[in-house]
Amino acid sequence: MADTKLAQTDPKAAFWKEVGKLRAGMLGIEGSGQHMQPMSHHCDETGGRIWFLTKRSTDLFKAVGPTSKAHFCIISPDQDFHACASGPVADEMDRAKLDEMWNPVVGAWFEGKDDPDLVMLSVRLQSAAIWASTGSAARFAYEIAKANVTDHDPDVGVHNVATFD
Repeated sequence: MADTKLAQTDPKAAFWKEVGKLRAGMLGIEGSGQHMQPMSHHCDETGGRIWFLTKRSTDLFKAVGPTSKAHFCIISPDQDFHACASGPVADEMDRAKLDEMWNPVVGAWFEGKDDPDLVMLSVRLQSAAIWASTGSAARFAYEIAKANVTDHDPDVGVHNVATFD
């Protein structure tokens, strides 16, 4: 269940808590005209970044330019937390970060860590819009019923914006 209190009081902490639980989200390059695509990510909360591994030969990588901005969207498995984060994206090789990210699943896509087609993308987060909702079916039902007999929208969660350094 999403932590609605944390989402209200510290949206940045709520974002990192939830994105860290997930294995993938949807990544897109602003203005590229391409659809967002599913990508596995690696969180770097200390550095304020999300890292991705891809191939130089992909359309996604080819869309990244010197002033490109990316959007990365996630939805929790219980659908009680949604977020869309954005920030500048760059091709940035970091061998230590690559070693952290490397595992047998990643290895299946590449010919080792020295594969010439392997590229690391870093999204330096600027902001993330987050939505955290109650996981309680009873509370949800109550709020929907109340909204149908009153003139108020249902209160089922929190929307906030996290700003990163």
